[in-house]
Amino acid sequence: MERKYFGTDGIRGRVGSAPIAPEFVLKLGWAIGRVLAPDGGGKVIIGKDTRISGYMFESALQAGLSAAGVDISLLGPMPTPAIAYLTRTLHARAGIVISASHNPYYDNGIKLFSGEGKKLSDEIELAIESCLQQTMTTVDSAKLGKATRVADAGGRYIEFCKSTVASHLELKGLTVVVDAANGATYHVAPDVFTELGAKVIPLGVQPDGLNINRECGSTHPDLLRRTVVEKGADLGIALDGDGDRVIMVDNRGELVDGDELLFIIAQSRHRRAQLKGSVVGTVMSNLGLEVALRSQSIGFERTPVGDRYVMEKLTQHGWNVGGESSGHIICLDRTTTGDGIVSALQVLEVMVETGRSLYELKTGMTKYPQTLVNVKMPRKVDVFGIAPIVDAVRKAELRMGDKGRILLRPSGTEPLVRVMVEGRDAHEVDRVAREIAEVVEQALQPR
Repeated sequence: MERKYFGTDGIRGRVGSAPIAPEFVLKLGWAIGRVLAPDGGGKVIIGKDTRISGYMFESALQAGLSAAGVDISLLGPMPTPAIAYLTRTLHARAGIVISASHNPYYDNGIKLFSGEGKKLSDEIELAIESCLQQTMTTVDSAKLGKATRVADAGGRYIEFCKSTVASHLELKGLTVVVDAANGATYHVAPDVFTELGAKVIPLGVQPDGLNINRECGSTHPDLLRRTVVEKGADLGIALDGDGDRVIMVDNRGELVDGDELLFIIAQSRHRRAQLKGSVVGTVMSNLGLEVALRSQSIGFERTPVGDRYVMEKLTQHGWNVGGESSGHIICLDRTTTGDGIVSALQVLEVMVETGRSLYELKTGMTKYPQTLVNVKMPRKVDVFGIAPIVDAVRKAELRMGDKGRILLRPSGTEPLVRVMVEGRDAHEVDRVAREIAEVVEQALQPR
């Protein structure tokens, strides 16, 4: 059975357009209850980010789960990783996240966690999709699910975040700018760093239902960069709308992306003999990360784009550190999913432990110049089966040798082919990328 609704990160779309519409989400809640609690009973927890549509979808899910005879624990606005954590500690059958992550307010989505706080298996997602094809029924009135609110969810999660670093860690003397993207971390992220002793300058902590990710957060870090420099802060932390991604800014106002943060965390784990196996990145991870890790005898493996695939590789081998350039970093020795606050804390712990600034820590890795060109795909074809494209890539790879890397990747969401080239020489990288993009464009023209 092929997936109809679930993508690599749940179900997502424009609010009001199928499937992100209240009638579908109502039935989705019922199907989740039927699959994960077929005997009725048990509970499912629901959390959301700060989008205005979250109220509507929270109510729809609640009604569907109740109709299936499942109790509901409502968390209100909470980060995605907090929902993963609380699903485990509250012994729920599943956790549901209402969020579209870094997307604008007019999008929304549904993500699911198992009772262990991990993303659902393909088999369970397919079972839910199968159940959606059935006629919705309601259990006997005496067996309807009840809903309660978890009043101390924020406090529980704050304590968990603090527990992922050494108990003696103190951030006194550090001034940290924290940008919560007007999203799900607005009421917890500043408190985590304040309680550990830092002076916190908060940004993006006034959500109004419409301003999530708007000119703030990890996808729009310009305000953070300016504020760090203007306030003379030691660093800045930018989270995305649902709190599972982070990028940082050093004291000079320079961005420190997911690849550089992953390097800092992995290098520290390796030095303390706490790194298990290789580090996992994606095909989009900068070549400089791979080179820097291998220079210290740390293995590096790549997966397709998506934290789901990074997680699968880590779990398969029993490794513990991986992530994406976007700042979705997974530390399986600390938690079960990507967590922006927890990842930032790991980096701050290295800063305090070594006495080095964030700028100094990132200099251990040199990012390679990278050029990305998007080529419109007028028709769906296998680009890897077109001889002129294959020949152009092969010749360019021979020319660059081990000093560069070429990647062709059809977009999973848009009619585009992404041509990415990276290497040591920025001019050569740019030239090769545009040469290959031109070949791809010509080869894809209608005959």
